[in-house]
Amino acid sequence: MSTAPRLTALDALHRSLGATMTDFAGWDMPLRYASERDEHNAVRTRAGLFDLSHMGEITVTGPEAAAFLSYALVGNIATVGNGRARYTMIVQEDGGIVDDLIVYRLGESEYMVVANAGNAQVVLDALTARVGGFEAEVRDDRDAYALLAVQGPESPAIMKAVTDADLDGLKYYAGLPGTVAGVPALIARTGYTGEDGFELFVAPEHAEQLWRALTEAGAPHGLIPCGLSCRDTLRLEAGMPLYGHELTTALTPFDAGLGRVVKFEKEGDFVGREALTAAAERAESAPPRKLVGLIAEGRRVPRAGFPVVADGKVIGEVTSGAPSPTLGKPIAMAYVDAALAVPGTEGVGVDIRGTHEPYEVVALPFYKRQK
Repeated sequence: MSTAPRLTALDALHRSLGATMTDFAGWDMPLRYASERDEHNAVRTRAGLFDLSHMGEITVTGPEAAAFLSYALVGNIATVGNGRARYTMIVQEDGGIVDDLIVYRLGESEYMVVANAGNAQVVLDALTARVGGFEAEVRDDRDAYALLAVQGPESPAIMKAVTDADLDGLKYYAGLPGTVAGVPALIARTGYTGEDGFELFVAPEHAEQLWRALTEAGAPHGLIPCGLSCRDTLRLEAGMPLYGHELTTALTPFDAGLGRVVKFEKEGDFVGREALTAAAERAESAPPRKLVGLIAEGRRVPRAGFPVVADGKVIGEVTSGAPSPTLGKPIAMAYVDAALAVPGTEGVGVDIRGTHEPYEVVALPFYKRQK
């Protein structure tokens, strides 16, 4: 028996705007409102407004909250300053990636862990299982928050019209409590688009008021509502990994080229340390497949799971692929044999239903915004 998808606090509003809805990680979410390309380009050149309320918020409090999170996750959470955020991961004992996370430090002994929608319960269960022995509490706060994001070069100007919070002093990967359009919010300078922007954590009952205020403030700046489809092409152009595609339990952070998030130098043990130490040594002596960018010479779009080939042999696999509105060509991220991962390597193609389509190997990201 299938369960009905969960609805965000903005569900009725999305439908009134004519959104095409889709089931995503058990939630009914807006895929697009009109044109995916127009939404994508709005974020790159002006601004877009997203409902991301499907993400999973988990609060960790207590005198040993930092020590516990440093044990449960691969990062050194003890060094996260008050009001700052950190990208990190949670892994299995064997080093396999359970999820990639953002951890916000909200106070002296209060942290918010934000997990991907599809992994929120798994992350919650893992943290709950690991907290024994620490003077810390893990709380499921998924129902306590709605999450809106304003992304794009016009986002600071839009936000300044609805808040008197110190946005100029708010650095990338930082957050501060404030009031936005009369609504109490955690204002975070984070996002998943490759653009400057803000993510706003608010009580669900305030979500619609905030959405309407941002829509009104954003109108002179070209802001439009955006769905999950363009969020995917934006993050792909920005070379940002997506769990279930570039990150899985079959890969360690070192296999994914993200070994930098593992902090062996932190005090005490942490879950997966032994396996990750071995993975780091393996990566040094026998480099694993490397995540690269591929740009099509033709028009056919590669999809996740398609083989990457060279000289008639399979040398890798596409993890994500889509037409790139910014580049005007199909692009993909793929894990390929380290020897053929050098940008400009010739003779590399993607097997698209039996035809080997030529692709250029490039370094990630495909797109980087001008500061």
